[in-house]
Amino acid sequence: MGKFLFWLLKRFGWKIDEHTPTNVKKAIVVMGPHTSNWDFVIGKIAFMHYKVNGKFLIKKELFFPPFGWLLKRMGGIPVDRKNKSNITEQVVDYIKSHEECFVVFTPEVTRSYQPNWKKGFYFIAERAKVPIYIAYIDYKKKIGGFHSLFEPTGNVDEDIKYIKTVLSQFSGKVPENGIRKPE
Repeated sequence: MGKFLFWLLKRFGWKIDEHTPTNVKKAIVVMGPHTSNWDFVIGKIAFMHYKVNGKFLIKKELFFPPFGWLLKRMGGIPVDRKNKSNITEQVVDYIKSHEECFVVFTPEVTRSYQPNWKKGFYFIAERAKVPIYIAYIDYKKKIGGFHSLFEPTGNVDEDIKYIKTVLSQFSGKVPENGIRKPE
């Protein structure tokens, strides 16, 4: 199935970045810009191409049969959003309990322009002691994938500024909703 989807993506003119994740079994993946629901579809195909089982957070209320089985199969991790202070620990525990784990975040949280990112992905990476992969999608050039590996320095504001600078060079499906280079 993955090969067919990759072939289909190529037929529409898309390429997958050749920066394949190597020698990393666990990481937080920060993906941007997130301006369309198509980001998930293209990203999922890219992950299949890389042979990386990307995971993503979904509120636990959606995990009911048969929809819940599909969500889990696609990489969904159920989280209790009512207990926001516990989400970080839920994800850290999830990462620690798996031999290989790439958890994907779109810190913009919305498909609209959002200058103030949620920082949970950063704190999860620090607490789980895993690196952050910067991943992107660029509709203008029709390419996406893993850009680079980033080790958190402990300075959350400067690190997020750096990640935004990297991701601001890429164009979302709705460019005006994309990530802007920090000043």
